[in-house]
Amino acid sequence: MLKQFLSRFPRKSCKSDAASDPLPSSCGNNEAASGNLIQRTSSINTGSNRSAAMVKRMSSAVFPSSVVAGVEPLLSFGDVSNQEKQNLFIGKLNLCCVVFDFNDPNKNCVEKDLKRQALIELVEYVSSVTTKFSEQAIAACCKMFSINLYRVFPPNYRSGSSGGENDEDEPVFDPAWSHLQIVYELLLKFISSSSLDAKVAKKYVDHWFILRLLDLFDSEDPRERDCLKTILHRIYGKFMVHRPFIRKAVSNIFYRFIFETERHNGIAELLEVFGSVISGFALPLKEEHKMFLCKALIPLHKPKTVGVYLQQLTYCITQYIEKEPKLASTVIRGLLKYWPIINSQKQVMFLSELEEVLESTSTVEFQKTMVPLFRRIGCCLNSSHFQVAERALFLWNNDHIASLTAQNRQVILPIIFPALERNTRSHWNQAVLNATLNVRKMFSEMDEELFLACQSKFEEEEAQRMATNEKRRTNWELLESAASVKPVCGNIPAVCITACSLSAAAVAAKRPANAAWTLPAAAAASETVRAPAS
Repeated sequence: MLKQFLSRFPRKSCKSDAASDPLPSSCGNNEAASGNLIQRTSSINTGSNRSAAMVKRMSSAVFPSSVVAGVEPLLSFGDVSNQEKQNLFIGKLNLCCVVFDFNDPNKNCVEKDLKRQALIELVEYVSSVTTKFSEQAIAACCKMFSINLYRVFPPNYRSGSSGGENDEDEPVFDPAWSHLQIVYELLLKFISSSSLDAKVAKKYVDHWFILRLLDLFDSEDPRERDCLKTILHRIYGKFMVHRPFIRKAVSNIFYRFIFETERHNGIAELLEVFGSVISGFALPLKEEHKMFLCKALIPLHKPKTVGVYLQQLTYCITQYIEKEPKLASTVIRGLLKYWPIINSQKQVMFLSELEEVLESTSTVEFQKTMVPLFRRIGCCLNSSHFQVAERALFLWNNDHIASLTAQNRQVILPIIFPALERNTRSHWNQAVLNATLNVRKMFSEMDEELFLACQSKFEEEEAQRMATNEKRRTNWELLESAASVKPVCGNIPAVCITACSLSAAAVAAKRPANAAWTLPAAAAASETVRAPAS
């Protein structure tokens, strides 16, 4: 690895340099890495406190002189003139194009430490530079970023394995983070620098560069994804020409996640970036932006891992509704389309998101979807899972939802009254029972006449239902009694038994769905297939 590192620069013909003092063999692997930007200490800049002669002697001992205008890449920026700083900048970038193996912490310690020091000096230079970056410097930067950052991740067997929002797996940290962290900070400062001309840089920060950057969002290291979301947002803001491409590329990531793999580590970070992007959309919204909501954001409720990114997804959707309130009914229909049936945890999360959506919904849009919406809420009220029922009842603690319900109580109360009444009579959980009584009392005080009418109708329907059930039970008892008096004989041909089964099925098919069996009909079905005595 040392030979590979040295091969970046031509060998000096002078043999005296080869006999110079070697560098200290301190290894920088024990430095703590965090998700924040680099925390510099005074020990990092020890090289700048040494004399220029000492720096020259050390650099020439390990690395021969650079061919870039005769500038040694390990010289400090303070040791060269302003005219030579750009050349030194390019030389240091070329020096940092060597990638080391961090799986072995005892391997190439000296070279790793030198590269880290060079990266830190590059960050400081980009932060303080006032002159425009040359095209050669921009090309060298993009090359160094590509070599150090763009890599293929190993197969991921954990992503998407959990169905809930509480993933107990420990995060995986990249062993090379001590270098990657500084490269990401350098990329962020480079993109944000006023010395970077976007018109020149777009030739190198192109579609390929952006696609490879988006691929990195699948990293299992949360620190890396946190850096990437800031960098992507800065690229989206600086390179306006790439904005449609970025939106399309992110949409494709969402489509592949929703409809193919359901495995991706960076959906939450991408949604966080797009939360800021959506808030900056101009009004009226373009059709492309509405399609992104309908085709990408709303279907993101489908995967079982929605809890991992639900907070960011909800923010994006509410941003759309605040931009254009007419989209509220579209969002509510989408939620009902992907509403979970058997996953209680997802039902609780959907109810929480529904509350945030309804807070931004106008009365007109609410009326478009209130019938199917409250049918679904009524099912949740009667859920045997107490958290689902309780969360549904807590919707009325929201003043805006309570106001929407009061304005449309003539439609809503008849829909949910049976669910409320069944809860008060038979729900097993005391907290759900108390919350149900509070909601029931609220409706009673809101419109007592309507409440009594709904109660009277419910009691009539319950009495009718009980009478129907009793009649059905009686008819079956009569059938059983008739069958016990005249049992099917063992010598009846099999064809007669088959005909009996088919005839009874035909009679049942012609019978209305809500009609009860009557004795004459049952007798008719029996008589049509009774075999003559032999």
